[in-house]
Order: sequence, then structure tokens, then C-alpha cells
Amino acid sequence: MNTSYFEHGTAAERWERARLFFDAKEYATAARILDTLAAEAPEQLAPRLLLARAYYHSAQLSRAERELRAILERWPVEDYAQLMLGRTLQRTGRAAEARPHLRMAAAMAGEFPE
Repeated sequence: MNTSYFEHGTAAERWERARLFFDAKEYATAARILDTLAAEAPEQLAPRLLLARAYYHSAQLSRAERELRAILERWPVEDYAQLMLGRTLQRTGRAAEARPHLRMAAAMAGEFPE
């Protein structure tokens, strides 16, 4: 596939293009665009979270896990990344490893077990 189209334009144009592909459930294509954006601006959370989501939805689970762990290293209080990491680990059959992340996400969201 020719990727020059994906690489064309400003960061804002590529962000919009990635979101359009994501919304159209073209997750692998969105991930290709977002991978470059995230590398260009690692300090920006939104492209990195959307990249992790695109990896998750396109079943690129090891990449999703890697991105989510990097996000949590930089933003340890990002509850959605905790939730996504837990779900990613569950999906790879690592339920015990997922539990602390899911509990942390629930606690951060104010959901406490009774």
C-alpha cells in the first residue's frame, strides 16, 4: 500500500485523517498514521491514546500493550490507559496481570467495590 498519502500534510491534517479512519473502523490504517504522529510529538497524550486504541481494535495487542505502558510511564494517573491496559492483558489471556490495572482504573474513576 502506498503510504505517501498518509504522510502528506500538516500534523493537524494527519490527525484529522487518522480520526476519520478510526471512526470508519479502519483501525490498522489509523494506526499507521498515528504511529508517525505519536513519534513526532511523544509529549502529546491524545495521539498516543488513539494509537493504542487503534492497535487494540486491530488486534495488534503487543503494540497496544507497549504503547499503553509507555503512556502510563509518562502519565501514571491516566485512568483510561489503565483500563485499556487491563483489557489488553485480559484479551491476551493474562487475567491475573490485568486485575491490578482494572482495579486501579475503577478506583481512579471513583468506582469502588462494595
